Amino acid sequence: MMGEMKEKAIAEKNAEETAWSKENMWCKGQLKVKTKEIADADTKMTDLTAAIEENVAEIRDLTDRIKELEEDVVRWKKDQKAATAVRENEKVDFRATVADYGESIDALKGASATLKKQQGATAQASLLEESFLQVSRSKMVPDEAKSALAAFLQGTQASQAAAASSDEAPDEMLHRSAPEAAGYESQSGGIVQMLEDLLDDFVAKKTDLEKEELTSVNAYGGIMQHLTDNIEKASQEISRKTKRRAETEEAKGENEGNLKATTSDRGEDATYLQDTTIACEQKAADFAASQELRAGEIDAVSKAAEIIGSSAVKGAGEKNLPAASAAASLVQLKSGVQSPLQERVVAFLEGRAQSSGSRVLLQAAQQVAANPFVKVKKMIKDLISKIMEEATAETEAKGWCDTELGTNKITREARTEDANNLNADIEDLNAEIADLTQTIADLAAKVKELEAATAEATENRMDAKATNEQTIKEAQEAQTAVEAATAVLKDFYAKAGESGSVDSASGGSVLSFLEVILSDFARLESETTSAEQTEADQYDDFMFESKKDKTLKEGESKNLGGTLTDKQGALQTASEELKGNNDQLDKANAYYDKLKPTCVDSGITYEDRVKAREAEIQSLGEALKILQGV
Repeated sequence: MMGEMKEKAIAEKNAEETAWSKENMWCKGQLKVKTKEIADADTKMTDLTAAIEENVAEIRDLTDRIKELEEDVVRWKKDQKAATAVRENEKVDFRATVADYGESIDALKGASATLKKQQGATAQASLLEESFLQVSRSKMVPDEAKSALAAFLQGTQASQAAAASSDEAPDEMLHRSAPEAAGYESQSGGIVQMLEDLLDDFVAKKTDLEKEELTSVNAYGGIMQHLTDNIEKASQEISRKTKRRAETEEAKGENEGNLKATTSDRGEDATYLQDTTIACEQKAADFAASQELRAGEIDAVSKAAEIIGSSAVKGAGEKNLPAASAAASLVQLKSGVQSPLQERVVAFLEGRAQSSGSRVLLQAAQQVAANPFVKVKKMIKDLISKIMEEATAETEAKGWCDTELGTNKITREARTEDANNLNADIEDLNAEIADLTQTIADLAAKVKELEAATAEATENRMDAKATNEQTIKEAQEAQTAVEAATAVLKDFYAKAGESGSVDSASGGSVLSFLEVILSDFARLESETTSAEQTEADQYDDFMFESKKDKTLKEGESKNLGGTLTDKQGALQTASEELKGNNDQLDKANAYYDKLKPTCVDSGITYEDRVKAREAEIQSLGEALKILQGV
């Protein structure tokens, strides 16, 4: 029996080593994978953080520039408004001043003309007064000129009044009027000169004012055009930078979303790595402790077997004790003295073990039978505690397995669906690429056929043209020769007919024959020329249509080539995505294969193991009550 116990302990130790080897391999694989995934996540997070910082800096620079441009636009628009206001004021001032100058010029022209007409004659005070009044109303006429005009007008009026009140004879008045006229002319001449000087001055000033206005108008137009160009350029730059800022903000949002997702995944991976590390370290410690316990058990059983099998025990028993006594003594040496309660417990546990098939209860029965009564209670309590601990550990393992299997199932199903979709896309793309390739090849073949046909047509056209030109040339030469021959014969027969030596009838036949020949050659020239023109026109039409058809086919081929390139790019992308997806699917399947021995293919369901453990704990509890006499 000691040998059986030793063999059993060795077998259990070896089984634990095998199980731990698989478990340790799984632990190492998980730790390696998760460590790499965390390192990759750290690198990705660093890259995303740097990209986000670049996005923020670019957005800040763009915002500052947009704000600066907007401020410039506001300032330039204010400048436009201010320049326009100044221009309007200048325009109003100009119009008013020009009007004043115009009125003054008209008044001066009128006053000067009035004075000139009345020089040498009696001045009419009413006309002078009206003219001088117009001049006096002008804002532009200096006060000195106005005073001079007023004094002149008063002097003229006083002279006319004195003349009207005199009672002298008419001849005397006439005799005395000459000096008055001379005095008037002297005074009016100075006034006229003053008016003309003022007129010249006003005309010059009005001209200068109009030139200044034209200069101001041109300057205003230049300023407004410059400001308008600045505003337009700034607005375009604002539009471009606003669009770029929106794109950068979108990229920043995507990077932030990726960073958040990567950080979350990294945190989950880190937690999983930590939990797995702790679990694997605990399992390693448990395995080491169990191995140490198994080794101690094997050593103890070996020593016990050695002692019992020694001559001091076995030899003495065989020599001095009957066979039955010796066997009983050996049993007592093995298990100590059993009490009736202990025997009941052994029987109870063996019965429960047989009915439930529990190896734990059977081992418990053997241990109760093999140990002294005082140790049996503690042994059963320890066994109950151990089973409960195993149940707790299995519950935790069950939760972990459910989580891992659920996550793995979702991953495998998602990757499988993606693989199916990608395979369908690749199949469609391959079909489209094949159709496009064939269509492009057909177009290329048709283009080659057109090129060959046009080349052949060109060669035939050149040959036909050369033949026609040669025929026309020969026909023309023949006509020239026939005409020459006809002329010679006509001359000959004409002279011969005069002399009577040759019959003119025979000559007429020859000439008629030559005319027929000449007509044939003329017709040949005409028909050949017409044929040449027709063939040339047909050739030109054919070449035009061929060129057009070739251009259309080459254009279609080019467009299809672009589509083909796009489809090939899409195929490459889909193939790369499929490869990456299949790699992930293979990893998920491999992980599932690692989970199966522990979480799937355990031989008995979790619920059945829970029921079995509950039955074992209940049975051990009842056995403990039996021992306690309850």
